Order: sequence, then structure tokens, then C-alpha cells
Amino acid sequence: MRIRRKKNTVENLKNFSDFVTVENIGEEFKNNWRKFFDENNLSRELFVELGTGKGDFITQLAEKNPDKNFLGLEVEREVILKAARKIQEKNLKNVRLVLFDINKISEIFAENEVDGIYINFCDPWPKKRHAKRRLTHINFLEMYKKILKSGGEIHFKTDNRGLFDFSLEQFQLANLKVRDVNFDLHSNEPPENIRTEYENKFSALGTKINSCVIQFKKKATQIFFASPFFLNFFAF
Repeated sequence: MRIRRKKNTVENLKNFSDFVTVENIGEEFKNNWRKFFDENNLSRELFVELGTGKGDFITQLAEKNPDKNFLGLEVEREVILKAARKIQEKNLKNVRLVLFDINKISEIFAENEVDGIYINFCDPWPKKRHAKRRLTHINFLEMYKKILKSGGEIHFKTDNRGLFDFSLEQFQLANLKVRDVNFDLHSNEPPENIRTEYENKFSALGTKINSCVIQFKKKATQIFFASPFFLNFFAF
């Protein structure tokens, strides 16, 4: 959906500069994201939402988990401004927003820096020629693998069954473990589910919500076993 541009958006975003980053960011941010939150709690877990929209989801998540940090990435200025206002209204200190193109996500996070990722109702890019733009395409999954910690998870929700089926295939192709697969999340909605603005909209129209959790396998630790020959060699 095309976003209507507003004249004063960039100027208005400056009012939220203490928790919204809009300038160009690069590799200097790697391994430094926790410093943008409370520097007295650098050990807190860091979770990233890809396409934070108007901020309904990330603000609710932050409220329920005050001991964790949440970073929302969004490419649209007008949308991120709405999310910023919600964060300010709720006086949340564990949420930060970044105006950023997710296609370059591996450029701003170090390996094993992120504890978990949320992908909620991303653009399905329905045409086959645009498949690589889908946030669950294997090319993106390989990037997530690098930045996620061992055993990290991706929580994925969509109203688009075609995208969901495609995504399940991609997860299998990437050799990822998938659990809690649900083709109708609201038929028996778990109490911990946090609805997004899109989720409420589609559910009200009778559209079924698909969801799952992707768990990245723990990275194997390489152990060196010395052969008897090798040990005897150093015995002399």
C-alpha cells in the first residue's frame, strides 16, 4: 500500500530523537545496539521486529516484558512517526525505532547479537518474480542465521496463506526447525498472543491468521580430539 507523504514528517521525527534513529546507519552500529537502551543493563536480551508499522505490537510487547529490549525497524517515515508517538505516550524506555531498509539487515547487526525476531504481516509480494523480496525467502533466512544467537527464534504471522505455505517450504529448505504451526490462530487463540493492527483488521473480516515459530538450531561446538599418533609425536 502506498503511503501518503506528509510535509513535516522529517521535522516531527526530530522530536523523538532520543529513541528514534533516522540518519544513515552502518557497520559502526554492530554489537552496539544495547547501548542505545539503558547502559546499566547491557546484558538484557535484544529482540527485533521487522516492519514495526504503527507500533501496536512492539509497544504491547515492551509493556509486557520490561526486562527486555525491543528494536523496531521500519522503512516508512510516516508510519514510524505514529509508532514513536505511541512509545512516548506509554513512556516506554525499552523500545527504540530505526528508519531502515531490512534488505541490509546483515550490515548493522553483528553475529549472535540478536535474541529473537518478529515478522508480522509482511508484504507477501504475490508475484513469482518478486519471491526474493519476501522476508521469509531463504536469502533472508541466511542473514537471520548470522545475527541470531544460538537457539534464537523467529515468530512469524501472516493472513496470506500463499505466503505462509511458501515460507514453510523455505524454512525446510534452510534446514530450520518449525514448531507451533497454526493455520487459524484465532480459533483457539493463546493468551500470550499480541495482536497487531493488521491482525485485528483481517480477523474482523473473517480472514484466518497463520502463525509459527522458527527455531534456529544451536550452533555446534567444534571439539578437537587428538589422535594417539599426534600425542606420541609430542611425547618425544
